[in-house]
Amino acid sequence: MQPIGAHMSISGGLALAFGRGEAVGCTAMQVFTKNASQWRGKPISAEEAQAFRDAWARSPIGPVIAHDTYLINLAATDPENWAKSKAAFADELQRCALLGITGLVMHPGNHLGAGDAAGIARIVAAFQEILVDAPPEVTILVENTAGQGTALGWSFEHLAAILEPLPAERFGVCFDTCHALAAGYDLTTAAGYAEVMTDFDRLVGVEKIRAFHVNDSKKGLASRVDRHEQLGDGALGLNGLRCLMQDERFKNVPKILETPKGEDDNADKRNIGVLRALAGEV
Repeated sequence: MQPIGAHMSISGGLALAFGRGEAVGCTAMQVFTKNASQWRGKPISAEEAQAFRDAWARSPIGPVIAHDTYLINLAATDPENWAKSKAAFADELQRCALLGITGLVMHPGNHLGAGDAAGIARIVAAFQEILVDAPPEVTILVENTAGQGTALGWSFEHLAAILEPLPAERFGVCFDTCHALAAGYDLTTAAGYAEVMTDFDRLVGVEKIRAFHVNDSKKGLASRVDRHEQLGDGALGLNGLRCLMQDERFKNVPKILETPKGEDDNADKRNIGVLRALAGEV
């Protein structure tokens, strides 16, 4: 079976995410390692890290990735905020290493009026500084964005420009289907899916995709608005997602839902079922 799952809550303790994930049928999972709306998180104790690793060892859940806090902006123009963002991201990498998580998803950043080229240069410079002391076992997964506001990373050219100067073995991509559609990449048909992936391969390389965020979109093609929707209920639909789930190149790549959860995470259970059906596994 393909590694399919959802972003699960760590409320009450990091290790509790596994039980929540298992309850909805996850075979892969994404978590925050701290409160995503705060700069600083409580340090992870040795006991908490061991409890997480033990729960993982007992669980049928395979790949686990983490997502960094939304406050981080490695393209920040304000020196204080840039420094704070670099320190926070470095801490996120260390937290992943403590837990045995080897993939950390991040949004590239917002240029805040400085322009694409200047923003991308700030991101690259930040990564080069962070990598000096970063745990080598944690791969940084740069996520494509919807391009809302001054967000960078919405075009495949942006991703290529960010990744090209950096050591290839330290970086990958997390491909978000909602964001791609909102950015103008038409994934609504089989032909569109094939064209988008050909374009991505030419500019970035499909081998760089180490995780997917599988989300439908409340808003339409090229809307540049980041709003996730239940699978099949949005502007993306199921045709392109069927192609993704049956693409042999990505069979072993984790596919993570970030769709609205509903009551008692019931929507996660339903959406995981949709993905399994699209993959031909049920």
